[in-house]
Amino acid sequence: MLLKRISIAIIFVLSTVLIGLVGYLIILLAGNFAIDNEKLVMSATTSLVDEEGELLTKLYIENREIVSIDDIPDHVEQAFVAIEDARFYEHQGIDFRAIGRAVYRDILAGAKVEGGSTITQQLAKNVFLSNEKTWLRKTKEVMIAMNLERKYSKDEILEMYLNRIYFGHGAYGVQAASKLYFNKPVSELTVDEGALLAGLPKAPNSYSPISNPERSKQRRDVVLSVMEQRGYITAEESVRYKGRTIAVDHNKITENEAFLTYIDMVLEEAERKYQLSSQEVLSGGYKIVVPMNQKLQQSAFERLQNDDYFPDGNEGAEAAAVFMDVETGGVLAAQGGREYVRRGLNRVESKRQPGSAFKPLAVFAPALEEGDYGPYSMLRDEPLTYGDYSPRNLNGEYSGQITMYDAITNSTNAPAVWLLNELGVKESTRFLEHLGLDIPDKGLSIALGGLEEGVTPLEMAKAYRVFAGNGKVVDPYFISEIYDRNGELVGRANQTETEVISPQTAWYMTRMLESVVKEGTARSGNVETPLAGKTGTTTFPGVEGGTMDAWFVGYTPTVVGSVWMGYDTTTTDQYLLGGSSYPTVMMKDIINDLDDPLKNVAFKKPDQAEELLPPVRLAQIEDLSAKLQMGGGGLMSVELDWTGSDDERVYYHVYEIYKGERERLATVRGNSEYIVSRFNPFSTKQYEVTPVDSVTNQEGDPSNRAEAEFNFGFGF
Repeated sequence: MLLKRISIAIIFVLSTVLIGLVGYLIILLAGNFAIDNEKLVMSATTSLVDEEGELLTKLYIENREIVSIDDIPDHVEQAFVAIEDARFYEHQGIDFRAIGRAVYRDILAGAKVEGGSTITQQLAKNVFLSNEKTWLRKTKEVMIAMNLERKYSKDEILEMYLNRIYFGHGAYGVQAASKLYFNKPVSELTVDEGALLAGLPKAPNSYSPISNPERSKQRRDVVLSVMEQRGYITAEESVRYKGRTIAVDHNKITENEAFLTYIDMVLEEAERKYQLSSQEVLSGGYKIVVPMNQKLQQSAFERLQNDDYFPDGNEGAEAAAVFMDVETGGVLAAQGGREYVRRGLNRVESKRQPGSAFKPLAVFAPALEEGDYGPYSMLRDEPLTYGDYSPRNLNGEYSGQITMYDAITNSTNAPAVWLLNELGVKESTRFLEHLGLDIPDKGLSIALGGLEEGVTPLEMAKAYRVFAGNGKVVDPYFISEIYDRNGELVGRANQTETEVISPQTAWYMTRMLESVVKEGTARSGNVETPLAGKTGTTTFPGVEGGTMDAWFVGYTPTVVGSVWMGYDTTTTDQYLLGGSSYPTVMMKDIINDLDDPLKNVAFKKPDQAEELLPPVRLAQIEDLSAKLQMGGGGLMSVELDWTGSDDERVYYHVYEIYKGERERLATVRGNSEYIVSRFNPFSTKQYEVTPVDSVTNQEGDPSNRAEAEFNFGFGF
């Protein structure tokens, strides 16, 4: 037994001498070993926050938040130094005493039981070296550690170490770990909480307070004991802290599936506008302020997942939705598909056929702006042919003439194409370019949204914003502001507006598009705030009654958006079994989830615009009566009487019918009676009254015919 101890002692002395010689050689050589400083730059987590400063999600390759050594409490630093490198402030990168002690204990145990690496060595290994276990790697580790000590202060080395090490569950660095396990910054950690974190790097999974709370407590208590031995805390404090339970406030940042489309579009914009690659954003520690409305983003996501919003039999159909802030152009919500895949097909940016949702943009707004047409101008509603193009109304009915107001409300095809033909395709496409819609099409089919390439939901939302924005267009954006890891502003969104149409045209369009929602093709569903918009449906020629694309594009006084439904590829086996009523209902339900101040706001007429009065609706007159009376312009006269309209814009034409001939006797305004001053009692005459719209000068249907007959009950 004595011989064995002597042998061990001799081996220990020889090993120490050998280590000393090696150390001396290392000291001589270390000064020439170069350090790649770029490798010391750590990946940091980028935070996405809303405009109120609330954290939405984190973007990272490694979940790390860089923290200054000045913000780390002394007792947290002491916990790490005590358990990892007790002589940290005394050695110059390597601790020969610790190495000798480790070798001695390894020899006694006959296996490796204790490491001798300093904090500086651990930093060197994590940053610059692989995990291979060779003498050459160990030598490099020591050389780099010594060079780090020469170049950086102890505080700088400890700061790099504490920001780099892994703490389990995806958290890198002491700040991310503090927020993960205790839901607070490292500056607020107590002594026992700091001790718990200090115990994790040795085996993060084994000592995790989430996965293994008992082992985590045991490890924490070991750290507290070592802190007491090193004089950082008293024995009494150690006992008190060990008596505390493990109180973890788990704050895991999970990637909300509802945010995936929006995150991708943020990354795309960062690269396009600010020349920041996705890799840089995910590792650069940026703070990105986004205009996302969390509630709207979540609502749109949930609606897209719900089969009830799709026609029966179309549970596998796709959809996309995007919403912008009317005032700023900031994108409030974006969903690129029902089962959106990161960096995959984003249907918010996929071109589709817009159908009748294109009519306000390609036809009606530019016609109003040109000045020759107004909301109540009469348009031809006939089945006309233009070369080889023969547009038809879906219901097969034609009225001959129809107001622009009613053509928009009822989405009548023939008048839209006729008006575009009068306006000119060139004028229409010029206007569309100002809206950001640069299409190659040159035919009249653009009036009905039959486009060669199509348009995206985001483009449609941007274009409709011109109506909500009093005639001005603004570019949508996903990044309001972006700051680097040092808090310096990298850039902010350009919210510059460009006037495309007059406020008057914009207001007329708003009033007419409100009518679409209240009494037209967008009546389906219920909405709790003022809404203007237009439906769009494109038929699938392969199947009678089949639909290829279904849309609703619209806006409230605060939010403009578009919803599209369809299949990525429409075939005879997969096509929509319903039309635009489905995206209309979805849009309304999403909007109903808005909170104040985005909800319950009325449309406000621009100061420089005139109000658009509601259209004149001519009622059928069915109670015309003709009464004989004495006097008048002759011996006898006829008093005509009927129920008139409350609308003062309605006047009446009075007709007399005699022997099959119809003669207009008078025009009556502001009254609902008329006296036929001369009447021959020996002739048989009939009378009828026709209401007239003073705005369009269009006659309504004639009344019932009333006949004035000789009546002997005069009371002579």
